[in-house]
Amino acid sequence: MEDIRRFLQEDMGFGDVTSDALFTDEAAKGWIYPRKKYMLAGLEEADMVFKVLGLRTRRMAVDGKWARANKPVLMVHGKAADMLKGERLALNFLMRMSGIATETARIVERCARRRRKALIAGTRKTVPGFRKYDKKAIRLGGGWPHRMTLYDAVLIKDNHLRLVSIREAVRRAKGTGKDIEVEVTDFREAKEAAEAGADIVMLDNMDIEHARSVTNKLRLSFPRIRIEVSGGITPKNACRYARFADIVSLGSLTHSVKAADFTMDIEPLPPHQKRKSSKR
Repeated sequence: MEDIRRFLQEDMGFGDVTSDALFTDEAAKGWIYPRKKYMLAGLEEADMVFKVLGLRTRRMAVDGKWARANKPVLMVHGKAADMLKGERLALNFLMRMSGIATETARIVERCARRRRKALIAGTRKTVPGFRKYDKKAIRLGGGWPHRMTLYDAVLIKDNHLRLVSIREAVRRAKGTGKDIEVEVTDFREAKEAAEAGADIVMLDNMDIEHARSVTNKLRLSFPRIRIEVSGGITPKNACRYARFADIVSLGSLTHSVKAADFTMDIEPLPPHQKRKSSKR
C-alpha cells in the first residue's frame, strides 16, 4: 500500500491537471485487458491502485494464470477523474510484471519438455525500487526469484576473489550460516570451491559444452554439489543448459523485459447506473 501511494504521488505530482480540468463528479466504468495472451502478473497491484483512489473494482482473472487476448482482467467503477489518475500506474504494473512472468513461463515450459527440473532463476538486475515486484513476477511465471537481497545467501564473485582465495573465502563465509555459492570460470576453480565446502558452484560465462564438461567432471567426485550457470544465458539457449545444470539464471528476465501489451477502455456510466450509484 505504501509503495502504491508513493508511485501515485510520483505520477501525479501536484495533481492531474487534465482530468481535474475536464471532469468533476462524472462516473464511469473501465476495463483493462491484454491485446495478446500473457501469463498474468501485476493484477493484484493494479487492483490496489484503483482502490487507493477510492474506486470499486472487480478482478476477472487471476495472477499466475494465462490471460486471454482481448478478455478483461479488471473492471473499475467510480469517478472518471480518479480512474484516469490511476490508469497509467495500473497499466505499468501489468505491462512490466506480465512481460516478466510470460517470458519466464515460456522458458520454464520449454525446459520442462526436456524432462529436466532445473530452476529458471532471476538475478538482482532489477529496476531500483521495484525489485519485489520483478521477483514476484518471476515466481508467478514458475521461476525462482533467487536472492532478494545481499543478505539472503553468500555469493562469492570475481571481485571478491581478486582480494581473497576461493578456499579462504569459503572458510570465512561458513560463519554466516548461509548457503555458500562460488562463481568460477573453469574446472580448476570449480573443484577448489567444491573441496572448500561450497554448496553451489556457479559456472560463469561458459559456453554450453564447456559448462557441460565442468559439470560432468565435478559431479564424479561431488555428486551432491549444485550447479548454477549464469552469464550469456538467453531464452533461446537456456534449455540446453537446463539439461545438466540445477539452476539457470537469466538477467534478461528483468533487465531486458519486453512489456506486455495491456490497455484500458473507459466509458461513461448509463444514466440509470449513475442514479443507482448516487444512492449508495
